[in-house]
Amino acid sequence: MSRERSSSRRFYRGESYSNLMACMDRGMVAEEENRWTFEIAWEAANKVGGIYTVIRSKSYVSTEEMGDQYCLIGPYKEYCARTEIEEGPLGSDPLNEAVQYMREKGFKVHTGRWLVDGNPQIILMDIGSAAWKLDEYKAELWDKCNVGVPHLDVEANDAIILGYMVADFVGEFRECAERFGEGTAAKVVTHFHEWQAGVGLIVLRMRHVNVATVFTTHATLLGRYLCAGSTDFYNNMDKFSVDEEAGKRQIYHRYCLERAASHLAHTFTTVSDITGFEAEHLLKRKPDVITPNGLNVKKFSALHEFQNLHALSKDKIHEFVRGHFYGHYDFDLDKTLYFFIAGRYEFGNKGADIFIEALARLNHYLKSTHPDVTVVAFLIFPAKTNNFNVESLRGHAVTKSLRDTINDIQNKIGKRMYEICLNGRLPVGDELLQKEELVRLKRCIFSLQRDGLPPVTTHNVVDDWSDPVLNSVRRCNLFNTKHDRVKIVFHPEFLSSTNPLFALDYEEFVRGCHLGVFPSYYEPWGYTPAECTVMGIPSITTNLSGFGCFMQEHIADPMSYGIYVVDRRYISLEASVQQLAHFMYDFAKLNRRQRIIQRNRTERLSDMLDWRSLGVYYRQARLRALKSVFPDYNEDEYNGIGTLKYPRPISEPPSPTSSKMTTPAASLHGSDDESDSIDEEKELAELQINHR
Repeated sequence: MSRERSSSRRFYRGESYSNLMACMDRGMVAEEENRWTFEIAWEAANKVGGIYTVIRSKSYVSTEEMGDQYCLIGPYKEYCARTEIEEGPLGSDPLNEAVQYMREKGFKVHTGRWLVDGNPQIILMDIGSAAWKLDEYKAELWDKCNVGVPHLDVEANDAIILGYMVADFVGEFRECAERFGEGTAAKVVTHFHEWQAGVGLIVLRMRHVNVATVFTTHATLLGRYLCAGSTDFYNNMDKFSVDEEAGKRQIYHRYCLERAASHLAHTFTTVSDITGFEAEHLLKRKPDVITPNGLNVKKFSALHEFQNLHALSKDKIHEFVRGHFYGHYDFDLDKTLYFFIAGRYEFGNKGADIFIEALARLNHYLKSTHPDVTVVAFLIFPAKTNNFNVESLRGHAVTKSLRDTINDIQNKIGKRMYEICLNGRLPVGDELLQKEELVRLKRCIFSLQRDGLPPVTTHNVVDDWSDPVLNSVRRCNLFNTKHDRVKIVFHPEFLSSTNPLFALDYEEFVRGCHLGVFPSYYEPWGYTPAECTVMGIPSITTNLSGFGCFMQEHIADPMSYGIYVVDRRYISLEASVQQLAHFMYDFAKLNRRQRIIQRNRTERLSDMLDWRSLGVYYRQARLRALKSVFPDYNEDEYNGIGTLKYPRPISEPPSPTSSKMTTPAASLHGSDDESDSIDEEKELAELQINHR
């Protein structure tokens, strides 16, 4: 579809987001049917990347649907397991018997419950206990699949060991489940995530084990490498020689494992349409089901207090800004907006390059038209550092000293006023503020003076001369001068509540910001804008991220709901930078009431991203795989998915496909106080006038 056609499309396909409530019986039906689900992932109770968040957040709805008929499998990593797993026997005899079989073969297997919402059963395989069989596994993989793995690729070696251990366990479990099924055939679904777990799928199909298989790729291996190489990836997808490109990057064996798993799976899924397009060209298989990533929205639910939480967290960010910009603190915090970008330090893939470039344009726009508005842009990427910047720490020390001095003087003034008023007269100026107190205040004010500019980074970055963020900031001349209306703060580590500068964890920080900016070039899904959405914070994403594509498909006018989608596919890089700059400029022009309205509308989308809504797609994938292996299995795979609705008339204001009927209460805290009633027609008109 052309860009012009898609941008002018007013009608949209809506789906009824029936949630999983009808299927949440804690596995009663599955137990009667002798139906089991195993979810295999390298990140099960092993915090490595984004798939950990997928598995962890989905565990609650998985256990509510399947109960003890659901079990996770992954590698045993002691560092994570000892804090996340409560070891013990599993909840059914077939599982425990299959585990005992593995132990009798000499393999170390840890079982128990994962200490997350839902407390799912989990089996962790100790890879080291089977390392002595690695050569045997590799020989079988070569003889039967013609896939050879270099000896020095430790990650691929570990994946092979895990895959064979999983295949041994699942094969034995199926026989146990048949014996305990009292004549009911065991219907086993194995769901593998990414190529590291996909080796198990290959072995199961190679051995003709009668189980249903699902394979999910969250991002293709070759896609990540090609995007990191500054290629025009999406416009040349059909022109790549995939075998040659994988060979040049020395990942051909990994690519073969990933491609084999995707083709051997009964059901192949990806997390977004854009990743499905990528898989179709690079893995040569079109996905059967799109399984979008959700969130456990209950975790972020604030019972309509999200506006108040925004104001409270914003006050904490105000404190950081006062300290960081001491000596140059000449802007009004009531007219200051906080933008941020966060994630893995992939400078180009995460869009940090065009974000900084667009901030330079925004700086020019604001200086020309709105010199009273200030934007503080936070860039949060983990990088190598030598500890905190001394100048940043000094700023917080001197502002704390001033605050403590003023508090002490306030107490003394209060006591003097009390005594004077008891005498029946009003105090005069000299009686309130004494000379020595005035001297103390002057000393504090003089200590706030600084010779240099506020630092761009809060830490001393190792090899800062080659750091891509700092080099881009230098090139764009964003040095936090008094004349700049856009201020830069590069924080090269993830946030935590023990941070001496912010004292905020990531969730609190997001709640306190006004806009999340994620102009990613390669983003199979995008949890950062999704987290912003469920917390009621507007965000900027792109049509190359799974989240952006999902929102464009299911919302008629995403901008009205605080979801700005930058085009990075159909226009030039320069045009994308200009579009991003204009989106940020349009947002900066909104008044406080308009921002409150937009946050209300953004928060209404949270149900759309809940696993209770999106979990039905995983259920669909499992049932499709079951039907492939058990054709007589008669449960409707679309049960709970929802039905196609008629397109909305062009005159109706746009709304999300799962719009809430009520509006959350407006903020009652601080500067965001707003008590007006909300009218959706007026909301839409007010927002659209400003965006023209």
